[in-house]
Formats: sequence, C-alpha cells, structure tokens
Amino acid sequence: MESPEVAHTLNNQKETIQPETVKGSSYRAGNHGHLGPVFRVVVMIAIGVAFVYPIIGLLVAPTRTQANMALGGIAFGTLANVKYAWSQVMGFDNGIYLEWFKNTVIMVGGGTLLAIAISIPSGYAMARLQFPKRQALLFLTLLLMVMPNTVLVIPLFLEVSTVHLLNSLWPVVIIFGFYPFGVYLSYIHYRTALPMELIEAARVDGLTELAIFFRIAVPLSRQVVALVGFFSFVAGWTNFFLPYVLLPQTQQSPLAVGLLQMISSSQLINPEEGLNVKLYMPELALASIVTMLPVLLVFIGAQRYLQRGAMIGAIKE
Repeated sequence: MESPEVAHTLNNQKETIQPETVKGSSYRAGNHGHLGPVFRVVVMIAIGVAFVYPIIGLLVAPTRTQANMALGGIAFGTLANVKYAWSQVMGFDNGIYLEWFKNTVIMVGGGTLLAIAISIPSGYAMARLQFPKRQALLFLTLLLMVMPNTVLVIPLFLEVSTVHLLNSLWPVVIIFGFYPFGVYLSYIHYRTALPMELIEAARVDGLTELAIFFRIAVPLSRQVVALVGFFSFVAGWTNFFLPYVLLPQTQQSPLAVGLLQMISSSQLINPEEGLNVKLYMPELALASIVTMLPVLLVFIGAQRYLQRGAMIGAIKE
C-alpha cells in the first residue's frame, strides 16, 4: 500500500509529464502535416518543369544557331537567326512547304465542314427521332469511335486504289468527314440540352421534322458545333498515316507527312543528302512551330464555346 504522500507525489509527476508528452506528439504530427503539402508541391513543380522545359526549348530553337544549340541550354538567340531559318525552310525543295500547307488547309478544312454537316443532323436524329434499329446504329457509332484509325487504313487504301483516286486530295477530305466521335457528341448534346417538350410543342404547332431541326435545334447547337469542329480539325491536322498511304507523291503531302520528309532530308539524319538547302535543328523547329500555329489559333477562337461545350452531358434529362 502506498502512503497518501507517495500517491500524491506520483500523481503530480504524471500530470507534469503528460502535457509535455502530448505537446511533443502534437509537434511531431504538425511537422508531418506541413511536410506533406511541401512534398506534393515539389513533385508538381518537378513534373511541370519536365513538361515545360522541352516546349521552351522548341520555341527558342529557331532563334539560335546549330553550333549554339550543340552547347545545350535554352538561351534566347537573335531574330536574325529566325529569319535565316525561315529562308532555309522556304528554300527546301523549291518552297514545297507552302504547297504542303495549302494541301493541309484544303483537306482539313473540307473534312471539318463535312464532319459538322454530317455529325450534327445524325446526332439529332439518333437523339430525338424514333426509327427502326436506332439503338443498333448508336452502338455501331460507338464501336467505330473506339476503333483505331490504323485498322481502317488498308481497306481505305484498297477502296481508293480501286476507283483510281490515289494522289487525290478529295478522297482524304471525304474520309476526314466521316467522324463518329462528332456524331456521338451531337447525340449527347441533343439528348441533354434539347428538352423533348420543346420538340413536342413544335410538332403540335405544325412544324415538320426538318423545320424543327433547322429552326429550333440548329440555333441551339453553337457549343456542339464548336466541339465537333475543333476535334475534327485537330484530328485531321495531326493525321499522318492515312495521308502518308493515300498520297504517296511529295507534291500532294500534308504538313504532317512533309515534316517527316524534311527530317529525313536533314543533315542531322542523312549527312550525305545532296541538297542545296541544309536543314538543322533550328530550321526543323521553326517548321514544326509554324505547323502547330493553326491548331493554336483555332483553339483560341473556339475557346469560349469549348468551355461551355465541355459541360455537354453533365445535366441528366
């Protein structure tokens, strides 16, 4: 048995030690709590630098010389180097870069307009009209949407070759206009953003289905038109394999295929290439930047509609 004096002393010692122990535990927990966000920020900064550094290097590359780029780093050069690099790009194969640019504009522009003209009515029909095999058609659209494009290249090549239209831009335009993803986007838009009550009211008023589509559905389609147009434009502008197969002649190539020809003709890849125009990293970087500019401009122009269109499907009917 402990005496009252000893028990009182032990209780005082426990009360004295316990706050210090709890305080030390809280302090250590607080340190770990602060280290967690710091670690996450450091990791995010490292990942950001890993992504941004090559982009900055690409943007400043045309301002430098090949000898300067061999030293490494991403220092900014001079605008005179940009002018020289552009003259070299324009001098490659008698200015064929501009011909490639024109071919790309024709193919992608025509394909984008055709994709919009097909996708919007098709999506509306599958979303708001009742006809046989509608669900089967929607399933087929989804199947074609997830199917890799490379799977269709050989059948398309055989088909185009059968009708003797190789090296022609128009088959590529028609193929670019076939855009199942745009049909599905339109379907989701009209399924969620167009109330069925509005369509029924228009039918009661005596409007035909075509009149309902053009007078009611189309004016409400700005967001989905921007989405379909943007994604179709980007898909066509960056498409490489299909034009590479269907347009074997150099004069009919788009920019995506033309860049490959420029790289393969570069002195960095093929030092024995007997061209009067020598292409090195600054010239190739400038050609790549100019190739990307139309996509950037289209994105900036459609940004407002893209932000609104990103909410397609967020509201359940």
